[in-house]
Amino acid sequence: MVGAGSSSGGAGGSSGASKSGAAAPALRVAILTVSDSVSRGEREDRSGAALRARCEELGWRVVSTEIVSDDRDAIQKVFIAIADANRADLILSTGGTGLSPRDVTPEATISACEKLVPGLGERMRQVGGRNFAKAYLSRATAGTLARTLIVNLPGSPRGAVESLDAIAGLLPHAVEILHGARHD
Repeated sequence: MVGAGSSSGGAGGSSGASKSGAAAPALRVAILTVSDSVSRGEREDRSGAALRARCEELGWRVVSTEIVSDDRDAIQKVFIAIADANRADLILSTGGTGLSPRDVTPEATISACEKLVPGLGERMRQVGGRNFAKAYLSRATAGTLARTLIVNLPGSPRGAVESLDAIAGLLPHAVEILHGARHD
């Protein structure tokens, strides 16, 4: 089992131990901030930093953080490079999931992925929409590429962390299945 930590989002946490009782290895996470202004150095990467802190609280190991502009090809290339190198079990992108013309992260994700996992985006919108109706405007999606799960999160620090919390309990199991574990 890939390490989970606890989740405050109600998606079901895990003890971080495998069925044999052995401690599971920490989930390897790459964080990709998608933002024109952050990539140009005009703004601080607060969302990436917030995600890093939350992943570490969950007991997950952040193996890389990257920043890229809102460019579909650039985003897709980063996803592919990380997955091809097997550098991370999970890529969390933050930003580019809204309705503006430059918001293209879901399109880059769909182009890069072999399989889509629409339930993760649905769950994030469902949980977020309970207190913030605008959460339903997010186009965040998720999918798999090789042995890597890619999940899009909103660009605000709060939205990114709350969306991650909504699905955090599901991610270790999803990665285990992606790596060949049984569905039991």
